[in-house]
Amino acid sequence: MTDARELQAQFDAQRRAFAAEPYPTLATRRERLARLATLTRRHRDEIIAAIGEDFGHRAEAESRLAEIATVLQAVRHARRHLRRWMRPRRAAVPWRLQPGRARVHRQPLGVVGIIAPSNYPWNLAWLPAVDALAAGNRVLIKPSEHTPATSALMARLAERYFDPAELAVVPGDVETARAFSALPFDHLLFTGNARIGREVARAAAAHLTPITLELGGKTPAIIGPDADLSHAAERIAFGKWLNAGQTCIAPDHVLIDASRLGDFIEAMRRVVNDFYPRGTAGEDYTAVPGEHQRARLEAMLDEARDHGCRMIALGERVELPGGGAKLPPTLVIDPNEGLALMQEEIFGPWLPVLGVRDFDAALAHVNAGPRPLALYAFTDDAERRRRVLETTHSGGVVFNDTLWHNAVPALPFGGVGESGMGAYQGEAGFLRFSLERSVFLQARRNAVGLLNPPYRRWLLRLLGL
Repeated sequence: MTDARELQAQFDAQRRAFAAEPYPTLATRRERLARLATLTRRHRDEIIAAIGEDFGHRAEAESRLAEIATVLQAVRHARRHLRRWMRPRRAAVPWRLQPGRARVHRQPLGVVGIIAPSNYPWNLAWLPAVDALAAGNRVLIKPSEHTPATSALMARLAERYFDPAELAVVPGDVETARAFSALPFDHLLFTGNARIGREVARAAAAHLTPITLELGGKTPAIIGPDADLSHAAERIAFGKWLNAGQTCIAPDHVLIDASRLGDFIEAMRRVVNDFYPRGTAGEDYTAVPGEHQRARLEAMLDEARDHGCRMIALGERVELPGGGAKLPPTLVIDPNEGLALMQEEIFGPWLPVLGVRDFDAALAHVNAGPRPLALYAFTDDAERRRRVLETTHSGGVVFNDTLWHNAVPALPFGGVGESGMGAYQGEAGFLRFSLERSVFLQARRNAVGLLNPPYRRWLLRLLGL
């Protein structure tokens, strides 16, 4: 547990360290990133075990894929491209100001704060840290209080591999999180739900701290009339039930022509049987941690059942030693728009499937709601793809698959509107945690003195002013 005074002391130490080294060299930045990769690679098994302890059960392959590999890939990408990212960028100069020169100088901000969630406790703490370190900043991380084993391991390893003035992890409860978000960071990144995101934004506003918010939302999956249903079902099932649906960019609901609804349901049955041949009891299906989270999800399902919705459970609930549980993949057919299932981000294994009139109706449904963090569309038709891109808004778009845009380090990751503000990852993350500083270098011999008072009207006309 980190109290407010200790937190302030750690922040002040990083501020002093940054002041002493305000522009780390390329070699220094690469070496810090290499240490982060070593930390993750060398302690892979401990990380997987800690996440499994916090979840009650987390499929090991999912931890390797979504926690370990993503961080190592981000480090490789940043180290490979960092020299180019750091290089000043030339800017065009209007002819009236030539032979002056202009450039954009990319400078570290200072101390960056990161508030990470519990669903991907390693990934979503370290991915933004990769970008912040690449940009030359000092980093403070507040991991989730809901993943105590992972948070404690993260703090121990950070202390072993980094000077606390470079990077530190500060575990703690909700009060620690409030004190953390109230610090005068040079940039603060929060990943979580919109309700807490608003609290973080209010706290940051006291210091006019720039913020990046990654908030999730109601991510739709649209199945076009030309889509192969077997392929669409496979890719939606992968994106939905990875981590038991506890992914901010998981498909939240499916929109499909009503005439194809029955065939899609049968395709989903086949896919889930193929994915989980031992059912939810198997090692490849992840638990939903936390009594509060499970109660929230079960209340959603109970409300939909009370309103007469058709439910199709594709597995059994499994109780785990220690009080945890696996909740089964469940389709909810044509739920009413007023239900919590359709108003709130589900963040679990329930999947509403809505039959709509046609592709236009699906796009209208998307546009009627808050802008999501991602949008998935299954169609090979170029015109339909164009309409998806030009008539809807979302953080990211994937055609004929789900999730994988987030695995491309060169693509910015972020939301819009209710799903967040700002983006990071790769060069977008480097720029997020940098100051792009305008620089103008005046030539020794120049003509701008001709524009000094008293102003000559004939000269202004000659210059087109």
